[in-house]
Amino acid sequence: MEERKGGGACPFAARPVVLFDFDGTVADTTGAVLTTARAALARCGYDPDSVGDLNYLIGPPLVDGFAGLLGVDRAEAMRLTDAYREIFNVSVTPADYPPNPGVPRLLAGLRERGTRIAIATSRLEVTALEMLSHMDLPPFETVAGRVEPGRDTKADCIAEALRRLGASPDDAVMVGDREHDTIGAHACGVPCIGVYTGTARSGEHERAGADVIAHGMPEVAALLGL
Repeated sequence: MEERKGGGACPFAARPVVLFDFDGTVADTTGAVLTTARAALARCGYDPDSVGDLNYLIGPPLVDGFAGLLGVDRAEAMRLTDAYREIFNVSVTPADYPPNPGVPRLLAGLRERGTRIAIATSRLEVTALEMLSHMDLPPFETVAGRVEPGRDTKADCIAEALRRLGASPDDAVMVGDREHDTIGAHACGVPCIGVYTGTARSGEHERAGADVIAHGMPEVAALLGL
C-alpha cells in the first residue's frame, strides 16, 4: 500500500461519500469483456489475435476503446461497439461478472458506518443497473453511468453522481482500477484511490497521478478507515 503524498493516515478516510468504478473495481468483468470483444472483432472482420492488447478496452467507453485500439474512425468504432453490445446482452450471465475479492465486505463496512456509496462508471447506465441487480451486494445510493448522447466521459459520470447525491468534490473520494478513473476524478476536483485488481498495467496508477495507491480491496478498506 502506497500513499503518494507522504506518510500518515489517508487524508480521505473521513470523506462522507465514496464513488466506485464498476468494471474491474466492483465487478470482475475482465473475462466477459475480453471474450465478448474477441467475438465482436471477429464478427466485424478483424483478427482478434493481431489487434493488440484487448485489455485496452477495459476502462474507457467502448467506442473510445475500439477507436484507440484499432486506430479507426468513430463510425467504425461504433459498428464494433454495437456488435459487442449485441453479443454481450445475449451471452454474458451474472456468473461471468462476480464481485472482486473483498468488495462485499468493504461495501457493507462503509454502509454500516454511514458512508454514502455510489457508482460512477463509463459503462452504459442501463447496463450497469441491470448487472448490479443480479449481484448480491449492499445497495448503492445511485448509479451514474454513460448515457448516449449527453453523458459521454468518466468525468461526466462522476459529476452526475455528485449532483444526484447533492455532494461536493470535497465530500468525495473515487476508487478505480484504471487511469481513466483518476483522470475523470481529477477533472471534477475529486481525489482518487487507484487500486490494482489485475486490469491495470504496472505503474499505470503512478503515471496517472492517483492520490493514493492500493493493491486489492483489503488495502482500500484500510485506506478508508475500515
